[in-house]
Amino acid sequence: MTVKHFLDLHEHPTDVIKHILAVAHTLKRDRSVHKTAMAGKTLAMIFEKPSLRTRVSFDVGMNQLGGHSIMLTSGEIQLKSDTSVPDAARALSRYCDLIMFRTFAHSYLTTLAEHATIPVINGLTNDTHPCQVLADIMAFEEHRGPLDGKIIAWSGDGKDNVCTSWIHAAMHYPFVLKIAAPGAHQPDANILTAARKAGAQIEVTDDPIAAVRGADCVLTDTWVSMGQEADMVARRETFSPYQVNSALMKQAKADAVFMHCLPAYRGQEVTRDVIDGPQSIVWDEAENRLHAQKAVMLWCMGVI
Repeated sequence: MTVKHFLDLHEHPTDVIKHILAVAHTLKRDRSVHKTAMAGKTLAMIFEKPSLRTRVSFDVGMNQLGGHSIMLTSGEIQLKSDTSVPDAARALSRYCDLIMFRTFAHSYLTTLAEHATIPVINGLTNDTHPCQVLADIMAFEEHRGPLDGKIIAWSGDGKDNVCTSWIHAAMHYPFVLKIAAPGAHQPDANILTAARKAGAQIEVTDDPIAAVRGADCVLTDTWVSMGQEADMVARRETFSPYQVNSALMKQAKADAVFMHCLPAYRGQEVTRDVIDGPQSIVWDEAENRLHAQKAVMLWCMGVI
């Protein structure tokens, strides 16, 4: 039987992505659905990067499905080289039923999946964050309905992993993605070309006002991700014109929503009045990690 990994949104047919999200909405409405689907199953959670939402949502989600999870750090399982990753995949495949991997290098994720004989889920890499964007889409659908025909605006680092996964999402949904980022931090040209070839409607600019004007949703992320601390001062200076504040939000539609994957740094990439204001849906977005990931695990295991 073919192993069903969940590594990136663009690797799956649109009907699969929409099916996973439909199940996620059902699971949110009724947490008793599939409550024994993972009975006797174990999820291995590997963390090279620390986490609050990823750890708790996967752990609680597996528990709500009747299964068990175990947390492992890279130090515990000695992920110190490319050669150790295949061995970890082989060993965990003998003990567990699923693996969630939160790592730095995307190549570690794909190598783990290549050598695992059980499903591997991308809990985050430096390149992409698909589970987060599933949660984002859920939150938008809850508050503003289908994405079709909508304008989604990003202001900040265009090479950010969440931004890249939104580019992948645009390959599945007919919305317009407008990305505002400084020139050196705009999305990779190859990623944009592939997405547009698949039908994605994406506009890239260095002007945040142009990107946000008329938007139905405004997104951003921290300017300094884990591993970028040495460049903190320079990155704050570079991205300061892309701060999501009340003046920028006024360029969006009056009923536009604001989302942020968290953790957020108030006064930097977003101001307090925006993230804690009436247009913010960040806590629904954060909660949806639980429901979206439960649906992903069920799909990987062939339950849905």
